[in-house]
Amino acid sequence: MVREDDVSYSSSHPHSRNSSLSAPRGAKPRHSAKLRSQYPADSVENHVEYILVASFDIDRGSVMEHQYPGAISGDETMLAELMLPDQAHVRSQDWTIFFLHKDTSAEDEEKEARRERRRRRRRKKDGIIDEEDATAGAEEAESGADDDDLYDTEDDSEDSEDSESDGPPLVYVLNLVNTKQDNTVKRGAIVKAMAICTRHSFLHIYKPLLLLALEEYFRAPVIETLASLYNALNAMDLSLMPKLSPLEGFILQSSDAKDMFIEKFQIMIQQRMAEETERDSLPSARSSESDTKSRKKYSTPRDTHEFESKVNYNGIPVPIKVPTALSPETVGDFSLIKLIQTFSTPHSTQPQPFALHPHLTTSGAFTHPIIVLVNALLTQKRIIFLGHNRPSSEVAEAVLAACALASGGLLRGFIRHAFPYTDLTKIDDLLKVPGFIAGVTNPAFAHKAEWWDLLCDLPTGRMKISHRIEGAPITDGLTFFQQQGGLVNGAGGSHAEGKSGASDPTGDSQFMDGLLASIANRHGENAIRAKWRNWILKFTRIAAAFEETVYGASALYAGSHETDVGVYGVSGHGFVWPDEGSRMRELAANVHRVEGWRSTRSYYSFVQDLARRWDKRPVRGIDLHHQHDKLRCLRLSHDQSAAIYLAFARAVEEAGSESQGPSTEDLSTVIERSLTLNNASPATPLVYKRPPSPQLQYDTILQLLMHVPESNMGLFYLSLALFHPRQDVRLAVVRLLERIMDHEAGRHFWGSLGRFAKLAFYRVKREEGGGVGPGK
Repeated sequence: MVREDDVSYSSSHPHSRNSSLSAPRGAKPRHSAKLRSQYPADSVENHVEYILVASFDIDRGSVMEHQYPGAISGDETMLAELMLPDQAHVRSQDWTIFFLHKDTSAEDEEKEARRERRRRRRRKKDGIIDEEDATAGAEEAESGADDDDLYDTEDDSEDSEDSESDGPPLVYVLNLVNTKQDNTVKRGAIVKAMAICTRHSFLHIYKPLLLLALEEYFRAPVIETLASLYNALNAMDLSLMPKLSPLEGFILQSSDAKDMFIEKFQIMIQQRMAEETERDSLPSARSSESDTKSRKKYSTPRDTHEFESKVNYNGIPVPIKVPTALSPETVGDFSLIKLIQTFSTPHSTQPQPFALHPHLTTSGAFTHPIIVLVNALLTQKRIIFLGHNRPSSEVAEAVLAACALASGGLLRGFIRHAFPYTDLTKIDDLLKVPGFIAGVTNPAFAHKAEWWDLLCDLPTGRMKISHRIEGAPITDGLTFFQQQGGLVNGAGGSHAEGKSGASDPTGDSQFMDGLLASIANRHGENAIRAKWRNWILKFTRIAAAFEETVYGASALYAGSHETDVGVYGVSGHGFVWPDEGSRMRELAANVHRVEGWRSTRSYYSFVQDLARRWDKRPVRGIDLHHQHDKLRCLRLSHDQSAAIYLAFARAVEEAGSESQGPSTEDLSTVIERSLTLNNASPATPLVYKRPPSPQLQYDTILQLLMHVPESNMGLFYLSLALFHPRQDVRLAVVRLLERIMDHEAGRHFWGSLGRFAKLAFYRVKREEGGGVGPGK
């Protein structure tokens, strides 16, 4: 947060161990280059691209009055109709959200050029330089083309988060409609709408500005009013918001710690202060003593999940809170709790059976409505949210929440085909979109079952499966489990035909009971989103096991050939079941849901994302999630658990500098052993290992922490190694925990570990002769 005071820096932070800008004790500096901002001050990209104003004319209908700074689309009538929803005149105020697809060929060329520059630098870093690279490097040096790559790591967040395989990025439109009573006009009211068009998915932050600007426009309906808002919004300073890697973003979102990665914000402030000091030292900057006194005061954020800034509009400083890390498919401000409660309450008080469909009713006719909804989203059905006599903002929020529900922060392909608000005039275009998710307020949609597969009625909290829905085809997976004699779930499954659900092979009923209990206990929105993220993650891992069982291999596990080599002394990958019977029962229960998902755009996008992430994983020779699940779910012998604990410790230790400890093999030994394995068995691939470095060790610990979230016991199962009968295991895990304690994110995980485990940690340290007490 930046405050315009003539005071020097002050950084007292209520949640952090730090009382200054220095890193916490034990933390090792990682960045040899400058830390990059998510939104650099010198960026050519604007926060807001267009501002639109529309009004309703009694004779001409919806009319576009202004588009600033230029026309975003030639179809002004379509835009004006979207900005003025049905029955807008009966409410004094309403909000709508919609998305636009805009050609970005020039931007695509520039992004591709940046990617090519990064690829050349990586080849140069690896010692691979050809004549073309040398020439291009000289040209970049002359033109200063490296400014956008000040913080270049191998885990490049811009590449790994590149979601443009589906097309150009969307333009998100936030629209406010106001109705002013005026007896001098024909209808007795003036209806106007103002919209902000942005590439930022956190468009809800602009709501206070739209409220002020539309009031100003009613007083002064001129283009200068739009220009004033446009300039104020694009002057918003977010340059001190650090750019997080995908691993860091995931850790931040799954944690409630308010000072997670506070060090990055401090580094950004340090860099800014150093730049100001350097600028003040120049002769041209010494002309006025008042310039030095007017230096800004910088302070670290109170909660690192949000970056605090402000927008000065018409002399009013409007505070803004921008999310620091965003999940895919998360747009605007919505509530999963509200969506779940809307459809859960009628189902719990007076359950009604659904028409059976294999993809949707995976627990029979009394499948929970939220499970029916997420099944419809995963299997790409056409979904309508109907809010008759409700504000259009309500149906828009339901659509956005449904997309986030099915995404879980992992899957993509929902938002791009979502229509938070639409009307009957767009029905022809809507029906051309496969698997759309649309919000409407016109009750005519309810009477056209051929237009939708699932109708979600918001006022009544009921869902209805269309009798015109396409049936589920017979698949190889279904045939496989029928031949195996497995309990195939879905339509016609008499095992789940009771209100209470006589059996729950999918675990969905138990999951929903736990979810509703969390809501009743007021665990909060973040906790509910974390539970859904875990549900979606479990579903994708079950789908991978399903494909391997039925088809022999799975595109959902790129790299299983590397994790099964056993370079770190353990092998195996994927979801873990306690026994083979449990595995086959759960796979059979999910057969329809998985087979329905396998032909959807979210499936293919996820396969692409997994392949891209695998290439950038810090550690690729071990499935950390699989091994941790074995510790959590299985009864292991001492030797089996020891192998897993030592593999964790070794993976982190080898990722660091070469001289990390006497018990660790150096990198050349590991590569030699991999080559030996490769030569002994031509079918066994060589496991790729990146050169050790502090940055690689930092990323490896992040990769480990991803699979031990604080919401799921954190480091508890890892700390059980402190009680292992083998001393080498205890000492290895102590060294691992020490590195986690020194890690920017890991120190929070250590802080949430139980006192019993911490006492065991210090006991093992004393046994080793470290002489460290609980005061560390």
